[in-house]
Amino acid sequence: MSIRKCLLTFTLLTAILLFGGCGFLNNENDTTITPSIVPSATSTSQASSTPVPTPSPTPTPTATPKPAAATPNADTANVTRAKAMLQKMTLKEKVGQLFFVRLRKEQALEDIKSYYLGGYILFGDDFKNENKASIKKLVAGYQSASKVHMLIGVDEEGGKVNRISTYKAFRGVPFHSPIDLYNEGGFDLIRSDTLEKAKLLLSLGVNVNLAPVCDVSTDPKDYIYSRSFGKDAEATSEYVKTVVEVMKQNKLGSTLKHFPGYGSNANTHTGIAIDERNYSTFVKSDFLPFEAGIKAGADSILVSHNIVNSVDKDHPASLSPKMHEVLRKDLGFTGVIMTDDLSMDAIKEFAGDKEAAVLAIQAGNDLLIATDFEQQIPAVIAAVGDGTISESKIDESVLRVLEWKLALGIIK
Repeated sequence: MSIRKCLLTFTLLTAILLFGGCGFLNNENDTTITPSIVPSATSTSQASSTPVPTPSPTPTPTATPKPAAATPNADTANVTRAKAMLQKMTLKEKVGQLFFVRLRKEQALEDIKSYYLGGYILFGDDFKNENKASIKKLVAGYQSASKVHMLIGVDEEGGKVNRISTYKAFRGVPFHSPIDLYNEGGFDLIRSDTLEKAKLLLSLGVNVNLAPVCDVSTDPKDYIYSRSFGKDAEATSEYVKTVVEVMKQNKLGSTLKHFPGYGSNANTHTGIAIDERNYSTFVKSDFLPFEAGIKAGADSILVSHNIVNSVDKDHPASLSPKMHEVLRKDLGFTGVIMTDDLSMDAIKEFAGDKEAAVLAIQAGNDLLIATDFEQQIPAVIAAVGDGTISESKIDESVLRVLEWKLALGIIK
């Protein structure tokens, strides 16, 4: 080979090492293999004076988190409107929005004006001696009196728990239980029953049904069995999905209950119940219907008062920050979380009325189902005043409540 060819070859090899190998030399600790990029003429001319650094490799996450479930509350326009509304609200108005309270019929209008309540829950006695026209007029009066239109809720589960259809003025016979419906006509009958229920409630001005029951129970001896679907987690998940989808299509608010799953626990209406099951039982069974409901677009989730030792042995689930973290982070729920009724004995044996309300908000609830709200609302306002609860935490929850109301068309 001639000297000229040798020099030419040497020059070419030098150029390859200097320019083609820069990326490799600048990342000697990078074990990630990336595709080569052919530089443009411009970048080649700059490379000799200012080498372009190669980005560091992206670390691999230790675990892949579940994506946040899509909910009706995620609509951008609703978020914008909710934020605008929040900015104009006083602290008292904001705290009032976090209370979903038992209707006191005799003084309902006064309560709205005094406490700026987020919603009313109607029970069986509220429908006694009423008819469709009178209830519709009554509810319309509540909405007219409220600065921010209200959630109007009932427990119309079917079977053992019916607040409306118990009375013939509203339906010829009470709505059947989920178990009976399925045994008679499968999921087709579940769908048609849910649709009929939605149309009835909405025609009365009721915009939230505190249903479906997501608890997995196959033992007739369980307290919750008669209110459940009565089948395993897989079948219960399909039931929950079916009901939520129909409710969502008709813009009737849904509530998955009783998180994290009631199991065979005692009745929390009458005392403290302690759940000693392993956490894996919840993951493999009890959580599944809730996950199905979240995926189907459920609006809200109600948390029970059971003390679940595998998550938090020191607090009822409804007052447990750890349990709410499971719901937000592990199950990816972004909608409204509410307590079961704080007037139940399971809570009264654990904490006083005022303390329970403060603990409920600290735990992460957005709505408090309450009977003793006259004491609880001032207690929460005072807790914000002394720094026990941050106002930003109140704001987060109020936004979720307002977004839910907007999504359901309660706020026009």
